[in-house]
Amino acid sequence: MMLTRFSDYALRVLMYAALQGDKPFSVNEAASRYGLSKNHVAKVVNRLVRTGHLKARRGRRGGVWLGRDPKTIHLGNLVRLTENESPLVECFAASSNRCRLTPACRLKAALAQALDAFYSSLDRRTLADLVDNHAVLTRLLEDE
Repeated sequence: MMLTRFSDYALRVLMYAALQGDKPFSVNEAASRYGLSKNHVAKVVNRLVRTGHLKARRGRRGGVWLGRDPKTIHLGNLVRLTENESPLVECFAASSNRCRLTPACRLKAALAQALDAFYSSLDRRTLADLVDNHAVLTRLLEDE
């Protein structure tokens, strides 16, 4: 399974926010630290603000910061949100499934079990778990 770029960026932006603590940062700053497109990061930040994961304030003293305690942001929920519950394979979406094997196929059940295991594993982890090596991560994201 491959996460969308949107999910990847969302996780990285939230990690950056958690590392900043209460210190606001800009979209440009986060994009620059990771070497990502400012426009893509802006879309991610916008979505994370709407869902309450981040808070934002415009203007001269504005910026973005974490909207919730990192211990309450479960990775499974976040990935489900950013992946928009998109089906892993065609047969998972009844409305668009055209596979002829569906009535007798056992692959769907195997993949569903694997997907459940994937999300179950992520459900046991939080944003706080991703940044508990704060000093190392901060050093890696510093300007060279």
